Amino acid sequence: MGAKLGRESNIFRPILIYNRRKTQMKLVIAEKPSVAISIAKVIGANKKKDGYYEGNGYRVSWCVGHLIQMANPDAYDEKYAKWNMADLPIIPSDYKYEVAKATKKQFNILKKLMNGKEIDMVINACDAGREGEAIFRLVYNQVNCKKKMKRLWISSMEDSAIKEGFDNLTDGKDYDNLFESAQARAIADWLVGMNISRLYSCLYQQNYSVGRVQTPTLAMIVKRDDEIANFKKEKYYTVELSMDGFTLSTDRIDDEVAAEQLISLVGDKIEITDVIQKEKITKPDLPFDLTTLQRVCNKYFGYSAKQTLDYAQSLYEKKLITYPRTDSRCLTEDMITSTINNILGKNDFDTGRIKTVFNSKKVTDHHAIIPTVSSLSEDLSSIPESEAKVYRLISNKLHASVGYPLIENTTKIVAEFDGFKFTSSGKVIVDEGFTKYLKEYKAKKDEDMELPDVSIGDVLSIENKEIKEKFTQPPKHFTEDTLLKAMELAGTEDLEKGIEVERKGIGTPATRAGILESLISKGFVERDKKNLLATHKGVALVTIVSEAFKSAKTTAEWETKLSKIAAGTLDKAVFLKEIEGGILEEISHYQK
Repeated sequence: MGAKLGRESNIFRPILIYNRRKTQMKLVIAEKPSVAISIAKVIGANKKKDGYYEGNGYRVSWCVGHLIQMANPDAYDEKYAKWNMADLPIIPSDYKYEVAKATKKQFNILKKLMNGKEIDMVINACDAGREGEAIFRLVYNQVNCKKKMKRLWISSMEDSAIKEGFDNLTDGKDYDNLFESAQARAIADWLVGMNISRLYSCLYQQNYSVGRVQTPTLAMIVKRDDEIANFKKEKYYTVELSMDGFTLSTDRIDDEVAAEQLISLVGDKIEITDVIQKEKITKPDLPFDLTTLQRVCNKYFGYSAKQTLDYAQSLYEKKLITYPRTDSRCLTEDMITSTINNILGKNDFDTGRIKTVFNSKKVTDHHAIIPTVSSLSEDLSSIPESEAKVYRLISNKLHASVGYPLIENTTKIVAEFDGFKFTSSGKVIVDEGFTKYLKEYKAKKDEDMELPDVSIGDVLSIENKEIKEKFTQPPKHFTEDTLLKAMELAGTEDLEKGIEVERKGIGTPATRAGILESLISKGFVERDKKNLLATHKGVALVTIVSEAFKSAKTTAEWETKLSKIAAGTLDKAVFLKEIEGGILEEISHYQK
């Protein structure tokens, strides 16, 4: 996405094309005011007006999120204001859109600007992704704008990145398929939400909200809670022998009598039958995408997914990190020189990692999240500590990603008696490698455990013998860390090989936090400290919803098709017909 199609010549020179004594101008539309201000400064639009900036041949304005939204069913027919099962399905032949009431003022400003005679080109500078494309296009279409359209596609808000982006504006039509995909996604969500939510609400006389993405997520939480509730713990035993400085232990023994016999037969000494020593080499992980960043911030700092996204977005707008809403964990090859010279070169790094970290083939719309070059010279003491923690983590992760491997010597001591193996394992760090950048996040339990120097044939004295009674453990409740991981992986085994999808699993990196917050606000899920638990209402919904509308497999299949629409290999109408068919089938099941 965002292939560079040639340069806009003299892009920052004042535009002085006169037509009937009227100066022609370019209109730039960003997604939010803060981004518009950054862009305006770079391109010289310094005069503040009502709802936009002007100067140097440009006007720079902004959307405020989704200015245009899909109309509710009652916009098609007043009867839909009441929820009646007999009125289902609701499948419009043409979809209506309306201006959001809260942002009508800014919409009217954009309408006037876009249709102004002095504007000869409109530049889409909304976020470079599927939803950013939709936000701009819906406004462009709603005001019936016919002006020439260009696209700004950038991954950083640094001045240099903005300048480069304007030097390489692409034709807006190159993103038609991306918009088609965004529309298909929005209509599919609308169809499921309006029809299936009404169906189950009418059936069970309860206000239920069914979502293409939120309901499969809820189903995962309900399933996990159910597994925990129905878990039957099993008792087992281990026999442990305490030596000087370490303990030898058996694996699981299910029979208590066998454990008692074993401990009675073992004398006061035991012979070492094997000492296994290995060198363990662990390579570093890649830099962060948004989901991985959210998971790690939840694990280390207790931040919710939404909090992490908010902090990352703020850092991005302050030009301290690159674009956060990414699902890529690699950097592009054209970033090697700049990143090494300006960021990585200050520390020693493993040149062998360059090919792994800088891999353009593994970058979709945006590369991994890293600090900006300009952030290195910024005084970070003025930003909130919550944001500073996220920034330091992103920076440390980048340095770790090109660090040297962690090298450990592992030792396993084995003693055999009467067919049972007693073992003890330990490790010693030989070279801390990349982990030196992540020390502050290291858990105490990860500390070394060095075993004594023993050899095969050594006979050791046993200081103490005991049977330990243990129980199998149930699965753990989802936390935001583990749920985000599960959402990312859910249904991915069902994706077609070789298809790059914007959404891997359930939801996009940018939407997963919102999905979770929506489930909580609607009373389907609740937080219990770090745990996420389904409520009675959540369990009830998952119980009644058919498999097709709560399956991660369905979501994965849809995402594959949405990616094909974006690639121009599948028609939007074909995809939506399939969605409509599934809805008709579900409704007819209950209307018979």
